[in-house]
Amino acid sequence: MIWELIATICAGFGAAGIALILRKITNNKTPRWFIPVFAGLAMLGFQIQGEYTWFELTSSRLPAGYEVVRTVPEQTLLRPWSYIEPQVLRFIAADVAQVSTNSINPDIKMVKLYFYERRAIARVVPQVIHCQQFARTDLTENLNIPLPLASLDANWHTLSQDDPLLKAVCNS
Repeated sequence: MIWELIATICAGFGAAGIALILRKITNNKTPRWFIPVFAGLAMLGFQIQGEYTWFELTSSRLPAGYEVVRTVPEQTLLRPWSYIEPQVLRFIAADVAQVSTNSINPDIKMVKLYFYERRAIARVVPQVIHCQQFARTDLTENLNIPLPLASLDANWHTLSQDDPLLKAVCNS
């Protein structure tokens, strides 16, 4: 984050330098306020560009075997441009290369989900997926693995049949 701040300040100084050169070329006919406005717009533009390219850059750097299963496009009043094009500042990736199958019930698989958020450390949450009953739950010490064809308890959350997490884990 410190490097991003330094780059933003450099973008501002660079744009101020360009505005200063434009002012000198026009024999000081360009108003003086043009320099800080140009610098501020460059800094704002740099930050906006960084927010819009963060998801593509971060997801392209995921290790082999990771698959993005959900993105969270966001719109906020403090970023009015996000109403034109929502920004993806959070996403979930599944480590499908390390999916493990339960020995008691082969329809149940365990996967680690990685929750990524801009300017935050990724969180890891182990999940248990039931491929036949289209459900998921958190992996805890108290989890009772259901036998094949047994009904699920209230700890399980239903997934749609076309859920990207279900497809990624059950087809791996």
